[in-house]
Amino acid sequence: MADKKKIFTIAIGDGGYTRERPYTLLRFAYTALLEEHKVNIFLVEDGIFVGKKNQEPSTYDNVGKWMTDVISEGANVKACGVCMKARGLSEDELIKGIQKTSMHGFVEMCAEADNIIFS
Repeated sequence: MADKKKIFTIAIGDGGYTRERPYTLLRFAYTALLEEHKVNIFLVEDGIFVGKKNQEPSTYDNVGKWMTDVISEGANVKACGVCMKARGLSEDELIKGIQKTSMHGFVEMCAEADNIIFS
């Protein structure tokens, strides 16, 4: 039986430099994309800051670079508009390729997914 490619939807709710989970999830997403799976990423809560452009951490691996890499490999990335508004993050502050959406967008991502990972 041939391997069936999967669709993963990953929700990132932690800030990029508060825990290692966003970094780990982006590495997972990148690996899945290299294995030709489809990846959706939804940035929610403080996870919206993972999608902020111009990140330059001095002591951590740059999650902004990882985000750019997964987008360039074909990931579909969206950020929660309500979470952005609550935290004062505008669309023009997001990495190119990330779209603002609502919970409806997240539901669509989950409805098409074979696997959902929320952290």
